[in-house]
Amino acid sequence: MVSIILCTYNRAALLPRAINSVLKQSFPDWELIVIDDGSDDATRTLIDEYINKDGRITYFFQPNAGLASARNTGMQRASGDYLCFLDSDDELAPAHLERRVKYLEKYPSVDFLHGGMTLVGPKKKQYVVDLTDPKKKIHLSECHVGGTFFFHRKVLRRVKTFSAIPFGEDFDFYTRVEKYFTVRKVHYPTYIYHLDVENRLCDVYTEKLMKGKAVGRR
Repeated sequence: MVSIILCTYNRAALLPRAINSVLKQSFPDWELIVIDDGSDDATRTLIDEYINKDGRITYFFQPNAGLASARNTGMQRASGDYLCFLDSDDELAPAHLERRVKYLEKYPSVDFLHGGMTLVGPKKKQYVVDLTDPKKKIHLSECHVGGTFFFHRKVLRRVKTFSAIPFGEDFDFYTRVEKYFTVRKVHYPTYIYHLDVENRLCDVYTEKLMKGKAVGRR
């Protein structure tokens, strides 16, 4: 019923946390699609070990092309009625899938969910540059974080891909969805967002924006 798309690039050391959180889901009807965006570490070996233990996990390799491309590849391969994402440095609380499926089944007019995070890590990293005004910072709870997106398959009929832009691809995807579908923000914090990871894209681009080297939207 649910396709979980996990995109990764040289994160073999962090993948067990993410994948194990999927295996612990209270809702068992899922497939985990791992898109390896050109890793040259032990990612493939690690994933093969999981695949041998659980047939709901699949693996696909592509030359490095960035997060948007990897997510697009995952969406093309997804077969579930619902789709969602899991970043390789994050994890899902055990009730993540169950609660979101129940919400969409209870409110069939809603097509797309976002929000609902637990933030783990330094408080100073909970604030990022507001890309509409690089002189300001906003709390992550005000942002549209792709890992929290959970939506009906029918959304892909209109919004088929993430845009390959330098930063803000989550917000760009969301704004296009919002034009055609009913969206809701949820507040139960079942997506666990880790802030204490090196080389997070959000940190890299926040630093660039603060220096006036990049422009975009959150």
